[in-house]
Amino acid sequence: MVSFKKVAVIGAGVMGSGIAAHLANAGVEVVLLDLDAKFAREGVAKQLKAGGFMRASFAERITTGATSELSLVAGADWIIEAVAEKPEIKRDLFQKLESVRKDGSIVSSNTSTIPLDVLTEGLGARFAGDFLITHFFNPPRYMRLLEIVSSLRTRPEAEEAVRAFSDIHLGKGLVTCKDTPGFIANRIGCLWLAAGLVEALKLGVSVEEADAVIGKPFGIPSTGIFGLLDLVGVDLMPHILGSLHKTLPPGDLVQSYSFDIPLINTMIAEGRIGRKAGAGFFRQAQRDGNRVREALDLTSGAYRDLQKPDLQSLGLGARDLRALLSHGDRGGLYAWAVMGRTLAYAASLVPEIADTPAEVDEAMRLGYAWGRGPFELIDAVGPAWFAEQLAKRGEKVPPILAQAAQAGSFYRIADAKREILAPAIGYLPLHRAAGVLSLDDLKLAAKPVAGNSAASIWDLGDGVACLEFHTKMNAFDSDLMTGVESALDETARNFQALVIGNEGAAFSAGANLKPMLDAAERGDFAFIEAFCIRGQQAFRRLKFAAHPSVAAVAGMALGGGCEIALHCSAIQAHAETNIGLVETNIGVIPGWGGGKELLLRLIADKSRTKGPVAPALAAFETIFPAKISSSAFQAQELGFLRATDGVTMNRERLLADAKARALALVKDYKAPEPALVVLSGPSGRQALRNAIDTAFAAGRIKPHDRVVAETLAEVLSGGASDPTRPQPEDVLFDLERAGFMELVRTEPTRARIRAMLETGKPLRN
Repeated sequence: MVSFKKVAVIGAGVMGSGIAAHLANAGVEVVLLDLDAKFAREGVAKQLKAGGFMRASFAERITTGATSELSLVAGADWIIEAVAEKPEIKRDLFQKLESVRKDGSIVSSNTSTIPLDVLTEGLGARFAGDFLITHFFNPPRYMRLLEIVSSLRTRPEAEEAVRAFSDIHLGKGLVTCKDTPGFIANRIGCLWLAAGLVEALKLGVSVEEADAVIGKPFGIPSTGIFGLLDLVGVDLMPHILGSLHKTLPPGDLVQSYSFDIPLINTMIAEGRIGRKAGAGFFRQAQRDGNRVREALDLTSGAYRDLQKPDLQSLGLGARDLRALLSHGDRGGLYAWAVMGRTLAYAASLVPEIADTPAEVDEAMRLGYAWGRGPFELIDAVGPAWFAEQLAKRGEKVPPILAQAAQAGSFYRIADAKREILAPAIGYLPLHRAAGVLSLDDLKLAAKPVAGNSAASIWDLGDGVACLEFHTKMNAFDSDLMTGVESALDETARNFQALVIGNEGAAFSAGANLKPMLDAAERGDFAFIEAFCIRGQQAFRRLKFAAHPSVAAVAGMALGGGCEIALHCSAIQAHAETNIGLVETNIGVIPGWGGGKELLLRLIADKSRTKGPVAPALAAFETIFPAKISSSAFQAQELGFLRATDGVTMNRERLLADAKARALALVKDYKAPEPALVVLSGPSGRQALRNAIDTAFAAGRIKPHDRVVAETLAEVLSGGASDPTRPQPEDVLFDLERAGFMELVRTEPTRARIRAMLETGKPLRN
């Protein structure tokens, strides 16, 4: 498999610098050029501020320069152009690149408006063979979609090299597009956004009402229409839509909508262009010393307080999407005017923009964060019903929709495999990329080995079991703990390794707080302590089991979710993992060995800390402020991941990578022995307390913060431990449990738990 060692990006604007930052995240040497080297340096600085880097030190992987120094790209394996969207500017750059780039290097353009043939015009066979379009979405670090367009002249090896690198090293979801205006996501997305704005003005729907109607019911992020317009930039939308107007035929539905309207023109003239300007359709305002969020009144153009939409009057009390789309009030009319037309438009574009509906759905899920793509949404309401609604309204029924109405659906399951309806052909199998392992696919052909309402145990093959959580946010309760215990039993009997992972948004958000608060309120502290002991025993079994275990961590791994991962033999983490011990936010400390395991990692890492006090202080500085990693690479900095743990860039490959790591551990695996550890004891505890006293005196922490901090200091220092005598690690388990129970008995801790359950935000008391 080809792997790039050096990649160049030319153009250091928002997209170019973002692409360069993400390439640095992937571990390659990057060259970033702009007309002036100063602009390139500023691009890197902006990405550091905006979070484009998964670890700040990755910025050191980028060399900046001016486009007059094209010799800097001579050794690049891949050159990505991200300059102004003008063909003549791009072609001039390509001509210059031809004299400096090495043989076999690949050139791509990050465009969505200029046809490939126009870009390669007059540039010869060598360039055309090495050229393709790679359309990234902003911000490149977070938006997974990469639209790829090639020509018959593009070397297959060049395209495959870009695909493989982008998939495995950049973590992208690849969608093959035809060379049509806007490709897939922006062709449909721009129509959707334009319709969302124009139809809201026509129907008198407020920005809050519009986002409520178009958001949650359709599985679209809460940004909805107007929040997304603010995010993209109000000033950019007229240009993006305008480029489509120039290239699409007169009868295309996009031609029916325009951003050239008085409200938008006024907003742009006054600089109210979205989040980057601090004001757009929404803004933050200062009032009586407090920050409040305001919304734009679409009629007057003035800002006002946010208004909670009346969901019933908008049709959002409807029992399903059919009822909403056919509801007679403003909400239903708006839903049909925006989503009905968008779905019909998407259907009309297959096979013009993509071979099957699957590519369209994937593009909208990955590029616009829709929970379900257009054809999945049509399946949800029923293709026959949707086609009937179009016909009743005098609108044309697209051929692929008529085909689905006859067949019953766009997607189906046959012989335990997913299939997609292809135009004029019928159903075709949906294929995963090579090397991808999916629980969703496994569930079509197999049943769990064991399980309950909270967890399931699956056979991944090759002697590897998988424990899948499926509570709300994968939070720990009694049933989930039973699932952990059962997985350990089952693996010991019938498997040689265990993977703990799932395909939800969160690995685990921690413990379910409601049962704990209810028990504390009724004074049943024995119930809480029993659950604490049970978790400690289960996680201890996990750590010292005769078989290896690997946590396949992605999304949130907080509190108990972090603790179970830390007790596994290894962690395979998705790059975008947010891991942390956050118990202090609810007035307690980690009770299932999280503090113990982080401390042991820090003690073992001699390059990080020396002596018994330094590891305790480092652990304290991570646990007390409830630090959460912004990426797997930052989790390495914090000590949650060891140097030997793995990072997977593509979320879809995480489970397969975790299984491979588990199998690699099986050979010659020996269960670890409980550690003997030197703890800092009273002197370490005093050092931590001095820091706590200083923070309290300066007003940086509240009274109960101080209580929690002192309890944590007691645990991390080892209590009364003699710093000259190694202690068994179980001493830390005992100290954690004692400290946890002491805190949960206090009213201020219970107040914090109540606040977290009611508001989702930590209380400082």
